[in-house]
Amino acid sequence: MHVIKEVKTLDNKTYDTIIIGSGVGGLAAAICLSRAGQKILVLEQHDVPGGWCHSFYINGDRFTPGVHYVGLVGEGLSTSNLYEGLGIANDLVFYRQNPDGFEHCWIGEERFDYPADFKTFENRLIERFPQEKNNIIKYLKLVNNVGHQLGLISQINSLWEQIIIPFRTKHMGKYSPFSLKRVIGWHIKDPLLKRILNIQFGDHGLAPAKANFVLHSAIMYHYHVGGFYPMGGGGAIVKAMTNAIKSKGGLIKTSTPVKRILLDKAGKKKKAIGIELTTGEQIFAKRIISNADPGITYQKLIGKENLSLKLNKKLDKTKYSCTSLMLFLTVDLDVKKAGMDSGNIWHMPNRDMDDLHDEMQTKNLLKDKEFPGMFISCTTLKDPTSYNGKHHTIEAITFINYDAFEDFKNEKIERSPSYLKFKEQLIAKFLITLEKVIPSISDHIVQKELGTPITNKHYINSTRGGVYGTEKSLKHIGPFAYKSKSEIENLYMCGASIVSHGVTGASYSGVQTAASILGCHQNDLIKPSNEQHLRVFEAEDDSNYPDWISKKIKIKRSRSIK
Repeated sequence: MHVIKEVKTLDNKTYDTIIIGSGVGGLAAAICLSRAGQKILVLEQHDVPGGWCHSFYINGDRFTPGVHYVGLVGEGLSTSNLYEGLGIANDLVFYRQNPDGFEHCWIGEERFDYPADFKTFENRLIERFPQEKNNIIKYLKLVNNVGHQLGLISQINSLWEQIIIPFRTKHMGKYSPFSLKRVIGWHIKDPLLKRILNIQFGDHGLAPAKANFVLHSAIMYHYHVGGFYPMGGGGAIVKAMTNAIKSKGGLIKTSTPVKRILLDKAGKKKKAIGIELTTGEQIFAKRIISNADPGITYQKLIGKENLSLKLNKKLDKTKYSCTSLMLFLTVDLDVKKAGMDSGNIWHMPNRDMDDLHDEMQTKNLLKDKEFPGMFISCTTLKDPTSYNGKHHTIEAITFINYDAFEDFKNEKIERSPSYLKFKEQLIAKFLITLEKVIPSISDHIVQKELGTPITNKHYINSTRGGVYGTEKSLKHIGPFAYKSKSEIENLYMCGASIVSHGVTGASYSGVQTAASILGCHQNDLIKPSNEQHLRVFEAEDDSNYPDWISKKIKIKRSRSIK
């Protein structure tokens, strides 16, 4: 029998479940399992929990690298149901972004705003493209049907529902093999209209020719009632989740990187029995959940030699999502007067999106004057309580190829002069585009910081700095995605590579993984509660703010004056 010598363990305890990584998937699983009475330990290599959802501060100004807006917030909608079912809704507040334009399309000289109401969205498109009226109605109905049908999959409880689900999801099944480019090409002819309808491709990182139509429909449906931003940024969600875990006796340890997952190889099937930290300390548990991506989990923490030939082949073929550059700015400028509001801006030239995506994946980032595409948002307008009355915070993002940073892959905490110089050159390139959106912004920068793929790898520990886990092509979603239960006994997974990416999708993956462990349905773990209610206010209208929010805003601004 293979025996692992036990050394001093954390608090000398054996846990029911150890969760590697504290992204929202891992935290959601921890909440569900701790509420079921399990003794939970969450281990995080970064010095704060949250993964992509964590918030950080630069001289008092808050930024969140992975939360820019969330959809399906409202009574009876899936995001609200999730937080209410997890018992954390009362600790959260969301702001609805500009309902007349929560997404602003800047496509060359053309402008179009996505309203929060889907019918208004349809009417606005028809008014702009009257010759495409019937096509618009038909296409948006298809998008809506597919998005709705995707939500039905998680509601299957009985045998009868399993039998009838193919009939209730017929649109999803019919179009699932096809790319976004192909399906939209069957319905829409006007090139600009196609670009407007595809502008949210940044939310999955794939060009229309490679993106799956069902996936893109899910993104559009996720925001069909608008975009919402959490008060306190993504860190507020993380805080609510960690507090819920701690209230049930769960333990969360940051700055605690895991070196490997311990296996018992004695039986016919390998079994996960614990973990070893980089310090050499070993901690044992009845089961392990990895919130890391498949590459980190299987190839680094488990090792190829411990995997089946089939899984190794799958891993070798797995592709990961694009990585990013994120510019974080603080400016002493009235950005509202400059034309910004709480809506996001998608900025790109009026050209074929597949060509633009290819350009974004160039290895020479200094070749052109501007980045081909950019996402821009002002967090102090999305969360009014974060504005101090003087300085606004702006986040601008573009997707790139990880290979563009190949020369810097071995960078240490003490960054090299060549790396820092490269960052300054990239910031200058960002500002060329930002000047077009917010004139004279360069003259009003209080502080600036650029997050790169090297930053992503260091803080998030994602393969090639990927922002969405595995690439969201057909080969990596739905039935082809990695499963929550692994081939190794007592080893489970959750996160953006399992059920879905994004804040809500990754969180639901954790619930699904917990349900798999507990032998129940995910809905059993997030039942509606009359005691939980997610509060939502308007980012653009303070007339309905309760006194405590108004007071919070007043205190924030008075402190900056001092």
